[in-house]
Amino acid sequence: MKQWLKDAVFYEIYPQSFYDTNGDGIGDLQGIIAKLDYIRDLGCNALWINPCFDSPFKDAGYDVRDYKKIAPRYGTNEDAAALFRAAHEKGIRVLFDLVPGHTSEEHPWFKASCKPGHNEYSDRFIWTDSCFASGDGMPFIGGETERNGTYILNFFKCQPALNYGYGKINEKWQKPTDDPACVATVEAMKDVMRFWLDMGCDGFRVDMASSLVKNDTKNKKYTCKIWRNIRDMLDVEYPEAALIAEWNGPRMSLKNGFDMDFYLNWQGNGYNWLMRNYDGAMDSNPHNIGKAYFCKNSGTGIDKFLDDYLPAYKATHKDGLWCFITCNHDTIRPSAGLTTDELRLAYATIFTLPGAPFVYYGDEIGMRYLPLPTKEGGYFRTGSRTPMQWDDTANHGFSTADAQDIYLPVDTAADAPTVAAQADDPDSLLLTIEGNGTYPTTMLAGTDDRSGTPLLLVSRYELIDRGAEYSVYDLSTLELATNSMLDSAKLQRLGYCFGKNGDEIVCFNNCLRFNPFGTFSDGSSQYYPNAYYTDDYLVSFFSITYAGNGWYFFADADQGGATHAIEEGGTELIPLV
Repeated sequence: MKQWLKDAVFYEIYPQSFYDTNGDGIGDLQGIIAKLDYIRDLGCNALWINPCFDSPFKDAGYDVRDYKKIAPRYGTNEDAAALFRAAHEKGIRVLFDLVPGHTSEEHPWFKASCKPGHNEYSDRFIWTDSCFASGDGMPFIGGETERNGTYILNFFKCQPALNYGYGKINEKWQKPTDDPACVATVEAMKDVMRFWLDMGCDGFRVDMASSLVKNDTKNKKYTCKIWRNIRDMLDVEYPEAALIAEWNGPRMSLKNGFDMDFYLNWQGNGYNWLMRNYDGAMDSNPHNIGKAYFCKNSGTGIDKFLDDYLPAYKATHKDGLWCFITCNHDTIRPSAGLTTDELRLAYATIFTLPGAPFVYYGDEIGMRYLPLPTKEGGYFRTGSRTPMQWDDTANHGFSTADAQDIYLPVDTAADAPTVAAQADDPDSLLLTIEGNGTYPTTMLAGTDDRSGTPLLLVSRYELIDRGAEYSVYDLSTLELATNSMLDSAKLQRLGYCFGKNGDEIVCFNNCLRFNPFGTFSDGSSQYYPNAYYTDDYLVSFFSITYAGNGWYFFADADQGGATHAIEEGGTELIPLV
């Protein structure tokens, strides 16, 4: 694990909607450079930038026309290099979105592949051997090229699948993964990665990372082998480069070359139950009460989340980071189903769970999901890709272009959230995220009788002193803010708590004096403000404990939690003063 990833907090930017510096109505790389101080002050030290390579934009840039060229709408390769330099000067890493599974139908590789005579790129994509042949269960297009064959698609018609081979071969036109043509595809993608890493890029979020090899095994045996091969190259040539998988399969991704994976919003999985399983998700009306845990009146316990999350975490926590997102470009914004107060609780939880948090641009101010007509292949996703709302000037400060010329319309409601308005409001969602003012905090734990019933505690508290390394918070007026199964009489309040510096991570902890997990050998109690316990396992990210001579703050993600940290010296203890 790279050291910098252990403290990473990511900010995802949809570049066409973040900040426009040239007045053409589309965000650009110079706009990201202009807002780096904002991103840093928010507490984020890493960027994930959605595809910014040259593209016809039939799928918002996920149809790449040239892997080694910045799309002119965003700027130039020189602008990308400038972004890397400027971000690094501010202690921010930059990851680009890599789309290795398919290209645009306008990519030169594909154009060459369409020709009837054999050439270097004939097998760079997956072709059948007849214009009348089907795709063996895969979507395909035929009748549009000089070549006598149909080509396999990954997604839309405009996205022909690159050829990494087949795990199980059913047709004579299907090639094994070790075929020279398939190996050449892997090497071509390595070359793309080297190009941007040499320029200063810090790694890649990999789109559809699990989909390279067709007819792969259930455990993606052959796709995993390719990623291990790529990781071997990176470890030798670019040891600090990070790989983040769009996979939602940590048992495969984290054990086969990826540093990080994150929950995708799939119906019925743990992430969905935690904060997105609500009714009326595409409805712009305020708060649609549903079944998600963080919907106040849902009646849903946290066990549905833990039952899905804990086994994956326990199996992979030593291999890499299994992460949480507030949202992404493919997912309806959480404000569609959660009130502001519920967002506070949801964010406090996902920011403090193990792994690196991911904040989608605008979620820090509660930007709304807008029901809009499709744009550049967005369809329902379009409403989560609207321009960032900076202030109350024209187009909310996103662009000086005429309103009809901007990439997507902004939220025109009178109460549309903006950065400027929330920056002056001590109770705003923005300042909750940024680390100023009054904060929510979370605790995941079992019941005091160790029945294993999971629950969530949330409190609010006030920042009273910000230090160089740690900040002090007053918990003297601690208030329980969400559904808990604990008897409040069992909770005793403590006076202070430390949280990590806002420049590193926004992570806040209460010190509810509650002891479901036993005592140390000296009789002192264990306290876990951000922990959960099963019959045989404790996950403890940040904690407060009493070690015989005073209260201490520490972080420990190892099995055994605080006991391991204190009795076995697993973590340096920092005195609470």
